[in-house]
Amino acid sequence: KRQPLRYGEDAISVALAAIEVGMPINEIIAAQSGATGPAPPAAMLVQSLAETLAGLIMVNIFAPGHPTIFSNWPFVIDLRTGAFAGSGGEISVLNAAAAQMSGFYGLPGGVSASMADAKRPGAQAGMEKAISSLAAGLAGANMVYESAGMFASLLGASFEGMVIDNEMLGMVHRVIRGIEVSEETMGLDVIEDVVFGAGHFLGHDQTIASMQRDYLYPDLAGRENTDAWEEIGGEGMSDRARTRVREILDAPAPEYIDAATDAKIRERFNILLPPERMGR
Repeated sequence: KRQPLRYGEDAISVALAAIEVGMPINEIIAAQSGATGPAPPAAMLVQSLAETLAGLIMVNIFAPGHPTIFSNWPFVIDLRTGAFAGSGGEISVLNAAAAQMSGFYGLPGGVSASMADAKRPGAQAGMEKAISSLAAGLAGANMVYESAGMFASLLGASFEGMVIDNEMLGMVHRVIRGIEVSEETMGLDVIEDVVFGAGHFLGHDQTIASMQRDYLYPDLAGRENTDAWEEIGGEGMSDRARTRVREILDAPAPEYIDAATDAKIRERFNILLPPERMGR
């Protein structure tokens, strides 16, 4: 017969408390290649996968069948200096492989991507974040952590970066969605009508429908022509992101949970964030 769970403040006790209240366990393995894991990518995946499976076994020892997120995060260090590297081709492909292995086992998996080594939003950050987040998405990751606003190899965060990354991740989702192929979306009859009719698709009903269904329109990325861009001040994405952050922070905070639920949570746990900072 299962004994009542007893828990205190250590990591295992916190996990036991989560099991007690029915919360899923997120078991994260974050080895670093060349440091706490082997340097060759294949060997790194072997070890980190084995460790993540071991964590899954531990959860099932305490509570067989308890919901668990299989989070294999194969991290990378710069072997020239030993410094943690949150982005680059190696960590991108390793996390993509980790996502594929989670899918192979049929487990809900989480990986870590889009952690720029750049210290602030800019060209380097855009390059690093786009490569790693797109690789994770195309590999079928169920959850992607550290994907918005994280800079300086996880040592810094940026509000402007968060709103920029929100737009970037929308584009990643658009890529993941792919291209729907059907008689309607191919529209061969429409092509014939236009070729022998108006000669362009601009005003066609098919174009209007596709505009609403198939395309994602950015809020921050500028698509104006050069003259129009100069007329509105020549702002770049970082400038627009800064304005958007001010708008968000000045707006009333949304209410995520009702007051009664918030009170019950605070009665049981030592929540340091005051209620007025949580949307009320």
